[in-house]
Amino acid sequence: MPSGKQSRRRRQVQAPPPVRGPGRGRRASPKVLVGAAVALILAAAIVAAALALTGKSSSPSSSGETLSEVAGVQRLFAGIPQRGNVLGRPSAPVTLVEYIDLQCPFCQAFETQVLPKLVPRYVRTGDVKIVMRPIAFIGPDSERGRLAALAAARQNRLFNFSELLYFNQGPENSGWLDDAMIRSAAASIPGLDAGTLLDERNSASVRSQAVGYDSQAQTDGVQSTPTILVGRTGGALLQVANDLAPISAAIKSASRG
Repeated sequence: MPSGKQSRRRRQVQAPPPVRGPGRGRRASPKVLVGAAVALILAAAIVAAALALTGKSSSPSSSGETLSEVAGVQRLFAGIPQRGNVLGRPSAPVTLVEYIDLQCPFCQAFETQVLPKLVPRYVRTGDVKIVMRPIAFIGPDSERGRLAALAAARQNRLFNFSELLYFNQGPENSGWLDDAMIRSAAASIPGLDAGTLLDERNSASVRSQAVGYDSQAQTDGVQSTPTILVGRTGGALLQVANDLAPISAAIKSASRG
């Protein structure tokens, strides 16, 4: 990732004018995530009720279009254990937790520029496992994308699905992450059933998992995305700047115990 002030690489939870300066950003009250969780439950309940009345998914007809960068995404994660929201060897000595929003442009920069360097260097070797916790605060696309991502996690394709969406990300709150985009992304990934994903994204278990991540984000003091935590597996995790160098340093430090 190009060098620059950390505040330019992170999407903060609230939307007042940014505070400029190295390592600083817009601050957020914990009430923001609580409000997002409540809004998510209400929105999902409305969608679920609509689906119950129509008896079918709300997604438009699929064009079968394969999204760009799918081949690169598949190569990045090929052969690496992936279960739910965890990528990498379950017994890896170091854990990296990432809090992301699927339509956050700063997350997009991290996921497309930094993550592809971390995965082969640390995850594929078995040294690090990555735990992804999608949160939603920017707008409706964030909620829609988060639910779909968690449904993809039920098929052990969360990282493929999220990475592909980041490579095809549109402007914030433009409506780009609609059902057609979700279906196209799911249909582009081998082994991911798009119909099942669309059906399960509004399930009670997926909504409950989303609310759980909001609660974890508050506990971890998340105030912006991406937020990266690194530490010894089973031990305390510390927040790290979302650049390759500080993350690599934190991984090496945690590896030494």
